[in-house]
Amino acid sequence: MMNLFDEEQIMRSFIKSERVDEARENARIMLKNGRISVEEIPNFFPKLTLEDAKELEAEIMQLA
Repeated sequence: MMNLFDEEQIMRSFIKSERVDEARENARIMLKNGRISVEEIPNFFPKLTLEDAKELEAEIMQLA
């Protein structure tokens, strides 16, 4: 029974992580294309914080 619980917890954690990764990627694309500002990211992507948005901005600036 504990093994089943552990597997379920792992799956939930994985799904949550995937959703955050997807939100980061979408926000990165929108930020790169000038469709959204850093300050707006937490409003449109609630899974991301302002710190996440600033990290994305820094990543984009390094690639430019």
